Amino acid sequence: MAPFGVKVRHLPLSPERVWQLWADPRQLERWWGPPTYPATVTAHDLRAGGRVEYHMTGPTGDQPRGFWDIIEAEPPNRLVFLDGFANADGTPNEAFPRNEGRVTIEPIDSRRTRMSIESHFPSVEAMEQLVAMGMVEGITDAVGQIDAILAEGVVTTGDAR
Repeated sequence: MAPFGVKVRHLPLSPERVWQLWADPRQLERWWGPPTYPATVTAHDLRAGGRVEYHMTGPTGDQPRGFWDIIEAEPPNRLVFLDGFANADGTPNEAFPRNEGRVTIEPIDSRRTRMSIESHFPSVEAMEQLVAMGMVEGITDAVGQIDAILAEGVVTTGDAR
């Protein structure tokens, strides 16, 4: 697999609090999509063998669908998932490549946590296809929304819709 797009954030919070960005579907949907394509999480089973399903709503009302098949979930430190596009019925859309997302959350010291997000692709061609679709800008914009959520200091868990 070709690695790409490592995003690293240092956050002034505990690993447990940072994990909630992934574990709480209401928090996840507030940042997973970029501001112009906000996400709606419709299924959220964040455990090995589980699945997260979502759609994003674009400025013209289009709603591309996606999913994560969870490979590993080790709260609050590690999440590995297969990320893919989905058809309207939720089945994988084979016209688009899948990539493996790897999230690592680790304490730096007693007051700070490092979160890294990596994408690994099955080939350079698969990576280039998703990059051409705006993946780099999308994840950069999405991660840019995290600070506002964490500043609220709210720790909740909510059910997927």
